[in-house]
Amino acid sequence: MDQDNTTLPPTTGANSSQTPAAVSAAHLVTAVLLFTTFLVGVAGNGLYLWVLALKMRRTVTTLWFLHLVSCYLLFTLLIPFFAVYVLLGFHWVFGTAMCKLLNTCISVGMFTSVFLLTLISLDRYILTHHPIWSRNHRIVPRAQKLIVGVWLASFGLSTPYLAFRETQVVDGGRIICINNYALSRDWNGAEPQELRRRVHLAVFMVRLLLGFLLPFCTIAGCYGRVGLKMKEKKLVWAGKPFKVMVAAVVSFFLSWLPYHLYQSLNFYKKEVPESVMGALLVIYTFSSCFNTCFTPILYLFVGEKFWQVFRTSLLTLVKAAFVDDLGSSALEYSGRHGSEVENTRKEVV
Repeated sequence: MDQDNTTLPPTTGANSSQTPAAVSAAHLVTAVLLFTTFLVGVAGNGLYLWVLALKMRRTVTTLWFLHLVSCYLLFTLLIPFFAVYVLLGFHWVFGTAMCKLLNTCISVGMFTSVFLLTLISLDRYILTHHPIWSRNHRIVPRAQKLIVGVWLASFGLSTPYLAFRETQVVDGGRIICINNYALSRDWNGAEPQELRRRVHLAVFMVRLLLGFLLPFCTIAGCYGRVGLKMKEKKLVWAGKPFKVMVAAVVSFFLSWLPYHLYQSLNFYKKEVPESVMGALLVIYTFSSCFNTCFTPILYLFVGEKFWQVFRTSLLTLVKAAFVDDLGSSALEYSGRHGSEVENTRKEVV
């Protein structure tokens, strides 16, 4: 939930062309989507993380997805704070420090997930077009260094939130969590307002370029080249891979486009009706929720090995819940459980 200056529509307002009830409805729908995402995201991403971290052999591919799912889980765990913020009519009750920290974490998660999806597409391209180089250089330690670099780059791009993000008291004593790009308490002065606009534009362009346009072009280009290679080998219609590549490009585009469109319209919010901004708020919240909850499914469940390990591990976990902890049955189950896990690990090697 990124709010810039007076980005999000207030719950009430004398100059509003939209009724308070309609605005409140948009806020209510947004909050419901956020809470639903929290419940589904924690359960789903928690299971994915459990399987990837504990049940699968550590490879370059599992390493990509382990950190990708960690990003989505981090984002999901922060959602309740913003859901409460929306339900209270954008009244921030968690303090200035949390305002800075939570939005920085959200930005880190956004950039990291986008960069990891880009790395995954580049990895697919290299595997297809440079198999010999990949066999010699595609190793886990090198992937770990790339991932550390991704996290550091994401944090570096998100540090402006630690400086710009702050709380402001507005009409009726309501407190909002916003970006103060001028770092000035003079909110109405002409000079600070102009500085805010210029810095806001610069931050927006960096976020749009590095967080959407360049990654999207890279992902689309890599999967396009992979698709052409598959077509040359007459494998383009040979099952899941082609459909997954198309779905990956489309889902990335549809998930992030509403967010960046919403942010771009903030520069023209005086000319844009609040009803449009409220609708875009709901749309980009929905697309972000879809991205957080279902992107791991798209990438992970297409792999037969992951699905087999997930099914076997989940079945073992359910069995464990119904085994008597006392007597020989527990000892018998312990032996079976150890052999099942060992067999599962062998399957994915």
